[in-house]
Amino acid sequence: MEMMTVRSDLILSESTVRAPIRAPIGKVDIATWLFGLPDAEYQRCAPPDHIAAGATMTDDGRPMSINVEMIGTGLVIQHYVGEITEADHCRMVSTSDVFTPYGRTKVQVIWDLSARPVDDGRCEYTNSVVSHPTEEFLVFLKEHDVSFEQAAHERQLASSDHNNRETPLFAASIERAALAK
Repeated sequence: MEMMTVRSDLILSESTVRAPIRAPIGKVDIATWLFGLPDAEYQRCAPPDHIAAGATMTDDGRPMSINVEMIGTGLVIQHYVGEITEADHCRMVSTSDVFTPYGRTKVQVIWDLSARPVDDGRCEYTNSVVSHPTEEFLVFLKEHDVSFEQAAHERQLASSDHNNRETPLFAASIERAALAK
Protein backbone atom coordinates (compact mmCIF):
# COMPACT_ATOMS: atom_id res chain seq x y z
CA MET A 1 0.00 0.00 0.00
CA GLU A 2 1.35 3.40 -0.97
CA MET A 3 2.02 6.02 1.66
CA MET A 4 -0.28 9.00 1.62
CA THR A 5 0.16 12.35 3.33
CA VAL A 6 -2.64 12.50 5.89
CA ARG A 7 -3.72 15.83 7.33
CA SER A 8 -4.31 14.68 10.91
CA ASP A 9 -4.68 18.34 11.90
CA LEU A 10 -7.98 18.46 9.96
CA ILE A 11 -11.08 16.45 10.84
CA LEU A 12 -13.40 15.53 8.01
CA SER A 13 -15.87 13.78 10.32
CA GLU A 14 -16.07 12.15 13.73
CA SER A 15 -18.79 10.08 15.31
CA THR A 16 -18.99 8.01 18.49
CA VAL A 17 -22.00 5.85 19.30
CA ARG A 18 -22.52 3.43 22.20
CA ALA A 19 -24.79 0.41 22.49
CA PRO A 20 -25.37 -2.30 25.10
CA ILE A 21 -24.03 -5.84 24.90
CA ARG A 22 -25.87 -8.29 27.15
CA ALA A 23 -22.89 -10.54 27.77
CA PRO A 24 -20.07 -10.51 30.33
CA ILE A 25 -16.85 -8.80 29.26
CA GLY A 26 -14.96 -12.09 29.64
CA LYS A 27 -16.95 -13.57 26.75
CA VAL A 28 -16.59 -10.57 24.43
CA ASP A 29 -13.79 -10.80 21.86
CA ILE A 30 -14.00 -7.93 19.39
CA ALA A 31 -10.83 -8.91 17.52
CA THR A 32 -11.99 -12.49 16.91
CA TRP A 33 -15.43 -11.21 15.92
CA LEU A 34 -14.04 -8.57 13.54
CA PHE A 35 -11.52 -10.78 11.75
CA GLY A 36 -13.98 -13.68 11.53
CA LEU A 37 -17.02 -11.60 10.54
CA PRO A 38 -18.88 -13.34 7.72
CA ASP A 39 -19.66 -11.14 4.72
CA ALA A 40 -23.43 -11.66 5.10
CA GLU A 41 -23.31 -10.70 8.80
CA TYR A 42 -21.40 -7.52 7.95
CA GLN A 43 -24.10 -6.68 5.40
CA ARG A 44 -26.83 -7.20 8.03
CA CYS A 45 -25.10 -4.68 10.33
CA ALA A 46 -25.96 -1.61 8.19
CA PRO A 47 -28.29 -2.39 5.32
CA PRO A 48 -28.15 -1.23 2.59
CA ASP A 49 -24.84 0.60 3.19
CA HIS A 50 -22.64 -2.41 3.96
CA ILE A 51 -21.75 -4.15 0.71
CA ALA A 52 -18.90 -6.56 1.49
CA ALA A 53 -16.28 -7.42 4.11
CA GLY A 54 -13.35 -9.76 4.40
CA ALA A 55 -10.23 -10.30 6.45
CA THR A 56 -6.68 -10.54 5.21
CA MET A 57 -3.26 -9.32 6.33
CA THR A 58 -0.70 -6.75 5.33
CA ASP A 59 2.55 -7.76 3.64
CA ASP A 60 4.23 -7.61 7.06
CA GLY A 61 1.62 -9.86 8.70
CA ARG A 62 -0.65 -7.39 10.52
CA PRO A 63 -4.35 -8.25 10.57
CA MET A 64 -6.49 -6.33 8.14
CA SER A 65 -10.22 -5.90 7.57
CA ILE A 66 -11.44 -4.89 4.11
CA ASN A 67 -14.86 -3.25 4.15
CA VAL A 68 -16.87 -1.95 1.21
CA GLU A 69 -19.69 0.43 2.11
CA MET A 70 -21.67 3.46 1.05
CA ILE A 71 -21.21 6.54 3.24
CA GLY A 72 -23.61 9.14 1.91
CA THR A 73 -22.95 9.46 -1.83
CA GLY A 74 -19.48 7.88 -1.61
CA LEU A 75 -18.59 4.26 -2.21
CA VAL A 76 -15.79 3.65 0.30
CA ILE A 77 -13.30 0.79 0.21
CA GLN A 78 -11.72 0.59 3.67
CA HIS A 79 -8.30 -1.06 4.10
CA TYR A 80 -8.32 -1.23 7.91
CA VAL A 81 -4.99 -2.29 9.44
CA GLY A 82 -5.14 -3.40 13.06
CA GLU A 83 -2.97 -1.18 15.26
CA ILE A 84 -4.58 -2.64 18.40
CA THR A 85 -6.35 -6.00 18.12
CA GLU A 86 -7.42 -7.09 21.59
CA ALA A 87 -10.53 -8.79 22.92
CA ASP A 88 -11.95 -5.56 24.36
CA HIS A 89 -10.38 -3.02 21.98
CA CYS A 90 -9.49 -2.77 18.30
CA ARG A 91 -8.03 0.33 16.70
CA MET A 92 -8.15 0.06 12.94
CA VAL A 93 -6.59 2.59 10.56
CA SER A 94 -7.32 2.81 6.84
CA THR A 95 -6.25 4.88 3.92
CA SER A 96 -9.60 4.47 2.20
CA ASP A 97 -10.51 4.77 -1.44
CA VAL A 98 -13.61 6.93 -1.93
CA PHE A 99 -15.55 6.90 -5.19
CA THR A 100 -17.67 10.06 -5.32
CA PRO A 101 -19.95 11.52 -8.00
CA TYR A 102 -16.88 13.68 -8.90
CA GLY A 103 -14.39 10.80 -9.13
CA ARG A 104 -11.98 8.86 -6.92
CA THR A 105 -9.90 10.12 -4.00
CA LYS A 106 -8.52 8.98 -0.62
CA VAL A 107 -9.16 9.76 3.04
CA GLN A 108 -7.82 8.31 6.27
CA VAL A 109 -10.36 6.62 8.54
CA ILE A 110 -9.67 5.55 12.12
CA TRP A 111 -12.19 3.03 13.43
CA ASP A 112 -12.04 2.37 17.16
CA LEU A 113 -14.15 -0.49 18.57
CA SER A 114 -14.20 -1.14 22.30
CA ALA A 115 -16.19 -2.74 25.09
CA ARG A 116 -16.19 -1.96 28.78
CA PRO A 117 -17.98 -3.87 31.53
CA VAL A 118 -21.13 -2.35 33.01
CA ASP A 119 -21.72 -5.19 35.48
CA ASP A 120 -21.10 -8.96 35.67
CA GLY A 121 -23.41 -9.72 32.76
CA ARG A 122 -23.36 -6.60 30.58
CA CYS A 123 -20.97 -4.41 28.60
CA GLU A 124 -21.13 -1.19 26.70
CA TYR A 125 -19.87 -1.23 23.12
CA THR A 126 -18.37 1.97 21.69
CA ASN A 127 -18.01 2.45 17.93
CA SER A 128 -15.94 5.51 17.09
CA VAL A 129 -15.03 6.66 13.59
CA VAL A 130 -12.82 9.65 12.75
CA SER A 131 -11.79 10.61 9.24
CA HIS A 132 -9.00 12.92 8.12
CA PRO A 133 -8.37 14.27 4.64
CA THR A 134 -5.29 13.36 2.67
CA GLU A 135 -3.42 15.99 0.67
CA GLU A 136 -4.82 14.20 -2.41
CA PHE A 137 -8.36 14.75 -1.07
CA LEU A 138 -7.74 18.48 -0.51
CA VAL A 139 -6.46 18.86 -4.09
CA PHE A 140 -9.49 16.88 -5.30
CA LEU A 141 -11.84 19.29 -3.51
CA LYS A 142 -10.08 22.32 -4.99
CA GLU A 143 -10.25 20.81 -8.50
CA HIS A 144 -14.03 20.40 -8.09
CA ASP A 145 -14.60 23.80 -6.45
CA VAL A 146 -15.83 22.26 -3.18
CA SER A 147 -14.80 23.87 0.09
CA PHE A 148 -13.34 21.72 2.85
CA GLU A 149 -16.08 23.04 5.16
CA GLN A 150 -18.82 21.88 2.78
CA ALA A 151 -17.19 18.46 2.28
CA ALA A 152 -16.73 18.07 6.05
CA HIS A 153 -20.34 19.07 6.72
CA GLU A 154 -21.67 16.51 4.22
CA ARG A 155 -19.32 13.78 5.45
CA GLN A 156 -20.25 14.51 9.09
CA LEU A 157 -23.97 14.14 8.36
CA ALA A 158 -23.45 10.91 6.40
CA SER A 159 -20.98 9.41 8.88
CA SER A 160 -23.15 10.17 11.92
CA ASP A 161 -26.21 8.68 10.23
CA HIS A 162 -24.27 5.56 9.23
CA ASN A 163 -22.69 5.09 12.68
CA ASN A 164 -26.03 5.53 14.47
CA ARG A 165 -27.48 2.72 12.35
CA GLU A 166 -24.53 0.30 12.42
CA THR A 167 -23.48 0.52 16.10
CA PRO A 168 -26.51 -1.20 17.69
CA LEU A 169 -26.36 -3.91 15.01
CA PHE A 170 -22.61 -4.41 15.56
CA ALA A 171 -23.26 -4.65 19.33
CA ALA A 172 -25.97 -7.27 18.76
CA SER A 173 -23.65 -9.24 16.46
CA ILE A 174 -20.80 -9.11 19.02
CA GLU A 175 -23.30 -10.20 21.70
CA ARG A 176 -24.44 -13.20 19.64
CA ALA A 177 -20.81 -14.20 19.06
CA ALA A 178 -20.03 -13.85 22.78
CA LEU A 179 -23.04 -15.90 23.88
CA ALA A 180 -22.31 -18.63 21.31
CA LYS A 181 -19.01 -19.46 23.10
